[in-house]
Amino acid sequence: MKQQFGLIKRPWGVYYLKNKTTGEQTSLQTHDRQEADRLLQAHNEAESQPHFNLALARVYINGADPKLATRTWQEVMEHIVAKKTDETRRRWEVAILDKNFDRIRNLPVAETRPEHFDRVLADGKVSTNVYLRRIHNHALGMEWLLKSVIPRLQWPRPVFKQKRAITSAEHGAIVARELNPERRDFYELLCHTGASQTDAACLTAEDINWNARTISYCRKKLKSRA
Repeated sequence: MKQQFGLIKRPWGVYYLKNKTTGEQTSLQTHDRQEADRLLQAHNEAESQPHFNLALARVYINGADPKLATRTWQEVMEHIVAKKTDETRRRWEVAILDKNFDRIRNLPVAETRPEHFDRVLADGKVSTNVYLRRIHNHALGMEWLLKSVIPRLQWPRPVFKQKRAITSAEHGAIVARELNPERRDFYELLCHTGASQTDAACLTAEDINWNARTISYCRKKLKSRA
């Protein structure tokens, strides 16, 4: 196996460790060649051991699931989408296009480390956090991950923006500049009932009790009467 580090000696006699990939040089703070050689060997062994362990793990993994070592996060996302239907599927199709997922899209699931997820979550975007958790948990549930990339209690807490209802003045401004009378009446219905746009659009005459002056309908989101 190719060694990651080499040894160089500076003109003033101090030995330096050189990373052959990055070119970075680090002083070993010694003038003794034997001591420098021992330090060099220790660094190369520390670097090669994880690669050896990973190569060995691939041998065992391939016996159980030939795709386990090569399956990417893009394949995990596509597997999730394939199992969804209707509006849920549409939301997932949009969610997996998140640019933040480009950082792991082609990364093998079995080789994922916490720092890979940290880069995906770096901008603090709530939707990225929520969907990455779901993608991660799906991979765990399918046993495509041998263990959690980030332990459940260590996931960064999503920070939601403050939510509020629109004010009467804001509602009035929306209605005032709406020239379509049917749409304007629809906005007024939303304001008076508090219904979602989909629920309000699906109201029927049977949902209205004219004597009691009440409206009762089945909410699309919660599947319950409101």
